[in-house]
Amino acid sequence: MDVQYFVELFFGGLTRGSIYALIALGYTLVYGIIELINFAHGEIYMLGAFTALLVAGVLGIMGFPAGGILVVAALAAVIWSAAYGFTLEKVAYKPLRGAPRLSPLISAIGMSIFLQNYVLLAQTSDYLPFPRLLPDMPFLDYIDNIMGPSDFLILTCSMLAMIALTIFIRYTKMGKAMRATAQNRKMALLLGINADRIISLTFIVGSALAALGGVLIASHMGQVNFGIGFLAGLKAFTAAVLGGIGSIPGAVVGGLVLGIAESFTTGYISGNYEDALAFALLILILIFRPDGILGKAKVQKV
Repeated sequence: MDVQYFVELFFGGLTRGSIYALIALGYTLVYGIIELINFAHGEIYMLGAFTALLVAGVLGIMGFPAGGILVVAALAAVIWSAAYGFTLEKVAYKPLRGAPRLSPLISAIGMSIFLQNYVLLAQTSDYLPFPRLLPDMPFLDYIDNIMGPSDFLILTCSMLAMIALTIFIRYTKMGKAMRATAQNRKMALLLGINADRIISLTFIVGSALAALGGVLIASHMGQVNFGIGFLAGLKAFTAAVLGGIGSIPGAVVGGLVLGIAESFTTGYISGNYEDALAFALLILILIFRPDGILGKAKVQKV
């Protein structure tokens, strides 16, 4: 077995899996709070990439340096997508909070289709080139044969974002309120926690993480299209279920497992089977461990 090729596939899988994990965190945060699958979440990821593309174009015309363009474009995409996530929750989900569970699900699918077509009409159906704005990283010359600058940037930014989210959830007042609301919303309300504010915050945080993933993958691939959010959203949802929907560590583990599995499938079998593998894994997990890798079965008291 070619060890170098194996290592390349492993790090390629980590790169892909970290993007899935960033998007999956949004799914699992929302589900943990209000038990809703936000099927428009993949489109937030896509909007983040397009926002960064537009901002990068304007800054490029103004003569900004490449590294500065990437940072500013990423910040703009995160803020703009977080605003979209907040608006999405207020417009499409909050009015249906007391409705039958199928209603917000249909609303989520409707918002996904709306956002796709909104970007299609506002931009184009063609793939648009995304500028490669990576700063120089001389230290990567030592490992250039297994990891490029964009892979390193994706892994580093994803890891830092996940660590920041963990610290926020575990140690901040709002993070503790999110955990309390996820555990028992009625009791949280009795203790004075504003559940509406916590739900909105959940959408904001999840959307910001998805936007970051969109910017990183667009810079890595060098192109962006209105349809990139659909398949990425499905893969990330698969990762969230794989790791245990509602579990933050589970979303990370599920994303990395899925990314590595796809990478080795592409490398040793064929790229034609990577999408089939994602859903085959999902079916197997649902059959043999329905609660996911790190998920816990809910005990219902009668």
